[in-house]
Amino acid sequence: MNYRQEYPRPQLVRKEWLNLNGEWDFAFDRENVGMKKKWYQKAEAFDRKINVPFAYQTKLSGIHDPSFCDHVWYRRTFSIPKEWGDQSVIIHFGAVDYRAWVYVNGKLVGFHEGGHTSFSFDITDCLTRETEEIVVRVEDPSTDETIPRGKQFWKEKSEAIWYTRTTGIWQTVWLEPVNETRISKLRFTPDIDHGDILIEFDVLGDYENTRAEFEITFDQEQIASNTHLVTAPYNKHLIHLYQQQIFRTGFHHHGWNWTPENPKLFDIKIRLLDEHGHELDKIESYFGMRKIHTENGMVYLNNRPYYQKLVLDQGYWPDGLLTAPTDEDLKKDIELTKEMGFNGCRKHQKVEDPRFMYWADKLGFLVWGECAAAPYFSETAAARLTKEWIEIIERDYNHPSLVAWVPINESWGVPFINRDKQQQNHSLAMYHLIHSLDTTRLVISNDGWELTKTDICAIHNYNHGNKEEVAKYEYYKDSLATKESILKSQPAHRNIYADGFKHEGEPILLTEFGGIGFKVGEDAGWGYTSVKTEEEFVEDYKRVMEAVYASKILHGYCYTQLTDVEQEINGLLTYHREPKCDLKKIREINHVWHRTIVEN
Repeated sequence: MNYRQEYPRPQLVRKEWLNLNGEWDFAFDRENVGMKKKWYQKAEAFDRKINVPFAYQTKLSGIHDPSFCDHVWYRRTFSIPKEWGDQSVIIHFGAVDYRAWVYVNGKLVGFHEGGHTSFSFDITDCLTRETEEIVVRVEDPSTDETIPRGKQFWKEKSEAIWYTRTTGIWQTVWLEPVNETRISKLRFTPDIDHGDILIEFDVLGDYENTRAEFEITFDQEQIASNTHLVTAPYNKHLIHLYQQQIFRTGFHHHGWNWTPENPKLFDIKIRLLDEHGHELDKIESYFGMRKIHTENGMVYLNNRPYYQKLVLDQGYWPDGLLTAPTDEDLKKDIELTKEMGFNGCRKHQKVEDPRFMYWADKLGFLVWGECAAAPYFSETAAARLTKEWIEIIERDYNHPSLVAWVPINESWGVPFINRDKQQQNHSLAMYHLIHSLDTTRLVISNDGWELTKTDICAIHNYNHGNKEEVAKYEYYKDSLATKESILKSQPAHRNIYADGFKHEGEPILLTEFGGIGFKVGEDAGWGYTSVKTEEEFVEDYKRVMEAVYASKILHGYCYTQLTDVEQEINGLLTYHREPKCDLKKIREINHVWHRTIVEN
């Protein structure tokens, strides 16, 4: 059975493509002899089958082997569709953890390092136009603590907050025919204050005497049509939507801006034409008019205060680990979260599949983007994290649902940041680097504690205790009540700000708390507190949320967590996405809070 057949790059769509997911040949290279023996030229070296895009550790891969193996190989054959003619062919990889060498017909076409971002290679010169062979060599150091590994454990058996590793191909592999002269990078930057959309794009190949035609529609009604003369590889084109009389379409009073409650999207088609009007390239995409900023200690969405009700989402599945079994599973997670009255999530220690971001855009769902962290600090670890963030922002820049970036979590990778100037400088460097690449989103420097320069004061605090621990709960409630009490608190015995830094008026959000452990079925594990019945579960959720509601300073929260994950049973849903209670009860608790905020 083949999985994941949906179009993998929803922000830049071309009509022609070929999905390479499905059964591949596979080989463990436990002795790391594959390169020496030239396995990229020897089909007989591959003694197993694997279902791509699932890592060999997963059940859906067909192998389901959680043991360490730092070197693995993939192989498959394919044929280029005859209707593609002599066009150039690009091979795309959604993500391969951690290093990948790609061979086509025995020739190396490219290398990529970084386990969570997309990459591609032009394989045209290696093709025979008959039966083609692709081989991928992967290196994923199981115990290297300087690579961004997130929740992937460096021991063989999962424990505590650490989970089973993901090695190798874990997102879609696909081919695409393109003209030598074509559009490559594409960025949309909305400006709701002036009604503008800024379109930036690169053109590869012979761009002289070419032009780009833009057609923007909303609900299938044309809003704008413009032409841009291409005079350089990098191009910038501004379209003023107000001038295009957008209000004739029935919009009123900001109703055309993207929000979770009103996820309005504009479709756009871009055609690249030569001097004779012949079509060189045609792509389809979309954008949302959305603005996020902070002011007066609050987060503003489209120039209005907006209280974020987020849930921590780790993005793991029991049969696929980091890879969702189907596109529908990605969509379902968002739908279930919204059903409970949340308006977004913090994607924790994972760069999620672009299809998740697509559904967040379409369904109306805020996302805080986060990257996997390395456990410890070194100059090498800092360089690796920096490289991945540059690629993350390039891939996901256009998604209106993404409103914040989280480069560091709970001092992971910077364990001595409270006083260590080098680690503080790394945090500052990440904060300013991300802002230099993306001016449209907020950046949280170190989510949890020991913050440096940051756009949000993001605090983690699980010290609410069980319901029997009344004194502990009252102390917890008091610690969240005011700005002064929050900034003096030391969750996990850590200062809220690193030495030399202080609160400068940024909004304060409680971005990890809760984690109520509730065993359903045969699953066993742990939570930050524990209950035994569904009724107790709902009551304890209400008790914990009341401490948040009572705060006079919190301007949003992120509850831990959406689902159980392996040995953690502290989700609102089980690992298999089964509700642990009537979700309407969770929604009612969340909406009681919402009404209280609005009334005050």
